[in-house]
Amino acid sequence: MKRSTWIITAAIAVAAIAAAAWWFTRDGGNGATYRTAALARGTLQAAVSSSGTVNPVRQVSVGSQVSGQIVEMFADFNTEVKKGQLIARLDPQVFEYKVRQAGADLEAARAAVVNAQAGAVAAAANVSKAQLDADNARRDLARKEDLLAQAFISQAEFETARNLSGTLGEALKVTQAQLEVARAQVTSAQAAVKQREAALAQAKVDLERTEIRSPVDGIVIKRSVDVGQTVAASLQAPELFIIARNLSDMQVEAAIDEADVARVHTGQRVTFTLDAVPGRTLEGRVDQVRKAALSAQNVVTYTVIIPFDNPGHALLPGMTANVRIVVDTREDVLKVPNAALRVRIAGVDAKAAASAAGASSAPSGGAAGGADGATGAADGKAPVRMAEHTPGQAPRAAPGARLATRGRIYLLGADGKPVAYGVRRGISDGISTELIVAPDSPNAGALTEGAKVIVGVDAPDADARRPRSPF
Repeated sequence: MKRSTWIITAAIAVAAIAAAAWWFTRDGGNGATYRTAALARGTLQAAVSSSGTVNPVRQVSVGSQVSGQIVEMFADFNTEVKKGQLIARLDPQVFEYKVRQAGADLEAARAAVVNAQAGAVAAAANVSKAQLDADNARRDLARKEDLLAQAFISQAEFETARNLSGTLGEALKVTQAQLEVARAQVTSAQAAVKQREAALAQAKVDLERTEIRSPVDGIVIKRSVDVGQTVAASLQAPELFIIARNLSDMQVEAAIDEADVARVHTGQRVTFTLDAVPGRTLEGRVDQVRKAALSAQNVVTYTVIIPFDNPGHALLPGMTANVRIVVDTREDVLKVPNAALRVRIAGVDAKAAASAAGASSAPSGGAAGGADGATGAADGKAPVRMAEHTPGQAPRAAPGARLATRGRIYLLGADGKPVAYGVRRGISDGISTELIVAPDSPNAGALTEGAKVIVGVDAPDADARRPRSPF
């Protein structure tokens, strides 16, 4: 009896020791815990976000074409002005003197014309006198030639008359040349009058330009000068005012990065917010994508113009707008949280998706590439447009096909363990991404609305995993 009791007691002690050893040496945790979310269907919008500046659609920079000192100001910030209204005046004294000088020069030129005309009249009279003398000399020469033939005069007297006729003929030519010179002087004096008239008109224009007037109807949104300031307009017109023609019509000038500008086109819907009006979202559409690139600190951007209505002039020029341009919209698509695409679980391959090679959902597992051997496709950095292709050939781009990249997600299997699936991703709104799943894909049955996708992994605590000593 004692022997059987001892055997039973020993067996119980061994069992207790074995149970204690198992309890204290087992892993303190039950493995990783997975956070999941459900695949959903709905509308997805891809957008380009940027910032921009609010400016009037039409604004005019008012400058000065002459130099001088500002002596009067008739407009200030927020002053409403009309076209032709006087808004500033430069010191006109110097320009008034120039006008007087130009007027005096004009009078002198006109007097020179009168003098030249008188000289021309005198030259014409000399020509008439020389003409008469030359005619008399020719007639006298003709008579003496007849008398010489009849031997009534001597040869010497005839030669004297002939020489006199030639001299008077040459004198006529001299007076005729002098008449042409006098007429040319008259023309020159008249041209000088026109020059002086132009100089006087220029001086008057410069005098008028000392009065700075508004070229358009609008409101002054910037004033860059004040009374007493000197304006220098030697090389280019300095900016004195900026006048906005209509603050009811405004536009956002958004700077779009070169990586995104190819997706932006005219007519696309735009929403934007401003810090000045929190809680209010305004809408517009892309009106223009300017092709002139702007480079700042090696960052290339392009300006996109987005006009909008500004009733009540609530928004002011220069405000910063946070712009969101909707570049693509998909209706009724399968959406997966972006967090699910970033999950990576070691030791889990894509056995469930191994048969999806060449289909819409391509598997991805321990290999770096997808089922078609495209290296690096699993990280979603190699955008492709998939199309049907023959085995052994690379897939070709299909016109109108959706732009997609490869990715990997994990679903919880029936046994509670993760299963990897290679997928094709479409557009993303920054929170969710479109999953492109063809109806004939082997994974179409698993990748459906409501399927639980792993969005995070909670590893067991390190202290819980540490083996416990039974002693």
